[in-house]
Amino acid sequence: MVDSGRTPALFVDRDGTLMVDLHYLAEADRLEIYRGVTEALSLARAHGLRLVCVTNQSGIERGLVTDEDVRRIHARLNERLRPHGAEIDAFYYCPHLPERGCRCRKPGTELFERARRDLNLDIARSAIVGDRWLDIEAGRRLGIPTALVPPPGHEAEIEAELRAHGAMPDIRARTFRAAVLRLLARG
Repeated sequence: MVDSGRTPALFVDRDGTLMVDLHYLAEADRLEIYRGVTEALSLARAHGLRLVCVTNQSGIERGLVTDEDVRRIHARLNERLRPHGAEIDAFYYCPHLPERGCRCRKPGTELFERARRDLNLDIARSAIVGDRWLDIEAGRRLGIPTALVPPPGHEAEIEAELRAHGAMPDIRARTFRAAVLRLLARG
């Protein structure tokens, strides 16, 4: 049964999915959006999906970046996406170290649940695109379609990681654009 008052979302990871993973990026001017991301986000929005970024940012607790750095990066990302109708509706991030075992760090689903409440989302009609097993496992826990886009040059490493964690995506794609197109085709 579809809840007509709720909107589906395209959940996306940030580093390695929307933009090049520059490892604990602190300078907003250094962000590099992957080719095809802007077009794919715009297309997802045109199909009625909210755009929600859920990202692990342990660099905050490591002392390598600040909350303000992360906010500036998100603002700069949206500044570049906005003219194309591809702006991210909301960003949710976990600042904690993996060993803390918090519920907000992917593959935990706390941030997705928070987004569901904040944005009145229909999780059952949503999907996720990411570059790591954490994204795929979060999607599995939520019961939504998952798409994996490994960063260029890291395919073998990501495949080994997926096998080690038993996290198999519904879709594998070489680019973010291809992943979104395949998710949209699933209806």
